[in-house]
Amino acid sequence: MGRIAYVNGRFVPHGQASVHIEDRGYQLGDGVYEVWAIFSGKLADAEGHFARLERSLSELRIAMPMSRRALTLVLREAVRRNRVTEGLAYLQVTRGVAKRDHAFPNPPVPPSVVITVNRTDRAAADARAAAGVGVVTTPENRWGRCDIKTVNLLPNALAKQKAREAGAVEAWFVDDLGFVTEGASSNAWIVDRDGRLRTRDTNANILRGVTRNTLLEVIRGEGLDVDERPFTPDDALAAREAFITGAGSLVLPVVSVDGKPIANGVPGPVAMRLRRLYIDRAKETAI
Repeated sequence: MGRIAYVNGRFVPHGQASVHIEDRGYQLGDGVYEVWAIFSGKLADAEGHFARLERSLSELRIAMPMSRRALTLVLREAVRRNRVTEGLAYLQVTRGVAKRDHAFPNPPVPPSVVITVNRTDRAAADARAAAGVGVVTTPENRWGRCDIKTVNLLPNALAKQKAREAGAVEAWFVDDLGFVTEGASSNAWIVDRDGRLRTRDTNANILRGVTRNTLLEVIRGEGLDVDERPFTPDDALAAREAFITGAGSLVLPVVSVDGKPIANGVPGPVAMRLRRLYIDRAKETAI
């Protein structure tokens, strides 16, 4: 059985899935998206992802395409039809199809909804975490509303390509003051020289990471200290450990920045412990 996609009310073979050429997501990047990790066929961090989806849509003045309950049922059905137990569910909502015009269509048109599901090789992901990954740095060049999870990802795509060409997995954006804002598809963390966890606060034009928020709950439950303030690439190189978080990466140790090793160049105990704790929490609370 092949892959199945959901497009505007219908489940269709993945290879036949399509949207109209005047969909505003395609022509204007006028839309948002969310990604859920899937554990044992269930959606992880569901509440956080739905809340962020609703906020992103509200900020762009796009109507929620259906109730949260209905959307949950559709996502679950997409996972079931694709027979995915471990993977990622991708949801995209755009303002819809209308004659090309920068201003919003008047009267409004129905939002477009697309869902796809992909398998993840958890064993390979765990092996990558055990080895650690590299990141590269790149100047922050994105728009001023990175708190909205829009489909406008060209700077992120270019940053990811830079990382790939350097043999790294992620790119960290660095602002005009020399501080890391976040990764191209993740939040950035370090365990500094004093053993304190540090990550940028979400008032600094970064995405309000759902995995980040869940991990903060895990960290506080473990009685660990967290300092939500920025750090530089040099701070990362001088740190005991570093890692990234996201629905795709979960908690992934970082062992080098721009080709230079962090500490002894291997994943540290804090990052590996937090990865295990986060996965346990995600499995327990998945719906």
